[in-house]
Amino acid sequence: MISEGTKAPDFALPDQEGRTHRLSDYAGRWVVLYFYPKDNTPGCSQEARDFNALQGRFVALGAAVLGVSKDPVESHRRFAAKLGLRFPLLADPETEVIHAYGAWGKKKLYGKEYEGTIRSTVLVDPEGRVARVWPKVRVKGHAEAVLAELERLQEDRRGS
Repeated sequence: MISEGTKAPDFALPDQEGRTHRLSDYAGRWVVLYFYPKDNTPGCSQEARDFNALQGRFVALGAAVLGVSKDPVESHRRFAAKLGLRFPLLADPETEVIHAYGAWGKKKLYGKEYEGTIRSTVLVDPEGRVARVWPKVRVKGHAEAVLAELERLQEDRRGS
């Protein structure tokens, strides 16, 4: 995974509507960049629902939530519509951004080892630096933990 304190790599990826998003578009804002393996799977659906349920609170804190997977735009469109998502899902079929953030690696399923997207999250601060990294995320309670960390970091900044 990418290291905390480093400059977050910029990117240009399309969302479920085909609009291109760049990290630089979010300069001056916090960005929650969460990487997930695949649309329409139980864990990924729950994670998306959890971030969606907290979307208003993230927005109130000046943060953008962006989901990233290697699924194509059309898959994201169906997935976002099905779950009523209110944040962008970015398509990275070439896995360039997934690799740049270190969210690609060895995984195991039913005893078989393969390479794929590692469920992980990166919080980027308003200056474009990696403020926090969650490698190998467990879905349950994760969105709430990211929100709590964002609140803590903002409080620390106000106190300094």
